[in-house]
Amino acid sequence: MPDRPEAGAIPYWRLSGFYGFYYCIVGALIPFLSLYLQSLNYSAEEIGYIFAIFMLTKVIAPNLWSLLGDHLGKRLFMIRFGCLCAFISFAAVFVDTRFQWLAWVVGVYTFFWNAVLPQFEALTLDHLGGRPERYSQIRVWGSLGFVVVAIILGYVFDQISIAYLPHLVLAFTLLMFVSSLSVGEAPHREVVHNASGFRQILKRPSVFYFLLACFLLQVSHGPYYTFYSVYLESYSYSRAAIGWLWALGAIAEIGIFLIMHRLLPKFGLATLFLASLAITTLRWFLLACFPDSMALIIFIQLLHAFSFGVTHAVAIEVIRQNFSGRHQGQGQALYLAVSFGAGGAVGALAAGQMWDASPVLTFAFAAIAAALALVFAWAGERGTIQAQTSQ
Repeated sequence: MPDRPEAGAIPYWRLSGFYGFYYCIVGALIPFLSLYLQSLNYSAEEIGYIFAIFMLTKVIAPNLWSLLGDHLGKRLFMIRFGCLCAFISFAAVFVDTRFQWLAWVVGVYTFFWNAVLPQFEALTLDHLGGRPERYSQIRVWGSLGFVVVAIILGYVFDQISIAYLPHLVLAFTLLMFVSSLSVGEAPHREVVHNASGFRQILKRPSVFYFLLACFLLQVSHGPYYTFYSVYLESYSYSRAAIGWLWALGAIAEIGIFLIMHRLLPKFGLATLFLASLAITTLRWFLLACFPDSMALIIFIQLLHAFSFGVTHAVAIEVIRQNFSGRHQGQGQALYLAVSFGAGGAVGALAAGQMWDASPVLTFAFAAIAAALALVFAWAGERGTIQAQTSQ
């Protein structure tokens, strides 16, 4: 448990509470949305399209919100407005469950829902000021929210119909909005503005290769987020077991978040990122080959500590270092758009096209994408070292 911050320094519990409710929604949607859609007789291709829409809104919405939030100085208002619009739009899910209607509902809902997170990430970093290493200690409560919801709903949906999933998501969205009302604006801090323009930062080879690696990393996660629960259920895992396995990955992630403030200065960003990409490649290869071994499935889920926990914490710090001052919100939005947005969408679409032909081939594709991410990350790091030594 982190130390209590001094009064007025960091609104630790208010920031943590928002992450908690935001990721309660993730804990309901990611493990169980595919099973819900399957119960509506959606095809694998249609499920892939729904998840692709889910991810694609991360490309547009965060960048639009960041431009408004950074340049108008209304970041907290944009967060609250996005939460409220998300709640209102998701209520439309109860009108109809046909593919075309649900696709529109998911698109509008996730447009607002995905828009608020990078703005809240930037707001959190503003509150932390000169203590960015405490980010993981706040973000960990999001993982805890995911764990609790994934475990509980796994048992719940073994007993009652998964048709109640939308009711729970709507309730969590309302709680997220209420939580946003408790968070205040960050105190004004004198920041050193990045002398480079936003486009100049993107032209840096190290930044370009890093974002490309993040894109491919999330392409590799596309089959996992879209079909992991369906994959396990096809091997006769109960929904309670599926919920626990999703939660186990988040628990491993929590453990990493709690010690990242020690790992970062000890090993450095590059070493942690490259090692985690190699571990991610191994994770998808094992998942493709050994889905019927509970022992290996448990081990595979523990690797989520690296494939998500370490890579995300490293990415947040890389973006913070490269996109400073008024570019901070745009940088966070760009990272979300390129990785979880575009990368996740491509991965979900590819998985939807391949799934009926071969689930094993689908996760083999994920392993190849992660291996390519490792290659580009290594190329970017090597280029950075060569540039530094030639100066």
